[in-house]
Order: sequence, then C-alpha cells, then structure tokens
Amino acid sequence: MNTVTLGVSSIDEAKERLAAAFRGEPQGQRISFVSIDLLWKTISPKRWDIIQAMTGQGPLAIREVARRLGRDVKAVHGDVLALINAGVVDRVENGVVFPYDAVHVDFMLKAA
Repeated sequence: MNTVTLGVSSIDEAKERLAAAFRGEPQGQRISFVSIDLLWKTISPKRWDIIQAMTGQGPLAIREVARRLGRDVKAVHGDVLALINAGVVDRVENGVVFPYDAVHVDFMLKAA
C-alpha cells in the first residue's frame, strides 16, 4: 500500500530524516508542515474532503472531484490549487492526482 504520512516537524527534524535517507535508511512518503497551525490551515475540512475523494483514485479532473463532493467547481478549483501549492496534490496532464492509497496523520500534542 502506498501510504503518505502528513505531519508536523521542525526544520532540524526534516534535516535528520534527509540525512538518514542519504545513508540509505527508508523514510517512507511524508509531507511535513512546520506547525500544527499551518497543517490545519492547509488541510482544512473541505480540503480534507478533497484528499479523501482523491485517495487511491488516480488522476481526476477538477470537475470530477467537484462532482464527487457535490461542490462548486470554482471553489474546489481554489482548494485544489492550495493543495498543489502545498505539495499535497500533483498536477498531471489530464487533471490532478493525490498519488497515495492511504493517509496517516502524525503529530503530538504536548502540555504547554
């Protein structure tokens, strides 16, 4: 199964994973955000719906994503562009794709 992990990590943690990858240690697919606030801002509830609709589906036209969600094409287009700009969704020749079959969300909440 092609799973991506969405998570929160500092620049130092990302550098550590990069160094481990260069040493040949498998890291898996990961999309990291520098803060939980940025993760929630980027992956809003409506954008999460888009990710769910696209998971494991291969390339889709934005119009098809909107149809599956019962949403306005223009609104879905704006949300998909935000996901593209964040590196979550990829633009392909015949539409857009979320190239994963599963999503794991990983972050820790610590006492203030």
